[in-house]
Amino acid sequence: MTASKSAGAEFLAKNAKEPGVVTLPSGLQYKVIRSGPETGLHPRPIDEVKVHYEGKRLDGFVFDSSYERGVPASFPLRGLIPGWVEAMQLMRPGDEWMLYVPADLAYGDNQAGADIPPGSTLVFKIELIDVLRSKLQAPKS
Repeated sequence: MTASKSAGAEFLAKNAKEPGVVTLPSGLQYKVIRSGPETGLHPRPIDEVKVHYEGKRLDGFVFDSSYERGVPASFPLRGLIPGWVEAMQLMRPGDEWMLYVPADLAYGDNQAGADIPPGSTLVFKIELIDVLRSKLQAPKS
């Protein structure tokens, strides 16, 4: 196991005991900061999402932030890292969550750009602003 993965496993084990932190079967952790209306739409894998977000490494280094750019971002859900795809489908517009993404649900053992080393556990603050519904039919499960 790499030093990054070991640090991530240690962080997640400790973080799981923090008040309000939910750990999903995949290992993804989240904490609800704010909840939007219960009537809001959950994004589907075929939808696009409009979000404000900030991504950090465990050492606190911010590697990406729509807040710093001053403009929300829109992404097709299916093009995001697995941890985001899983979490976003549980969220509704107006929700703001902290996500704690194990390396296996982020970039795995791959380097991601200059700022995310292989095996990194990542922390995201995500505010779901809107779900842009695709006109495609969701696949039957």
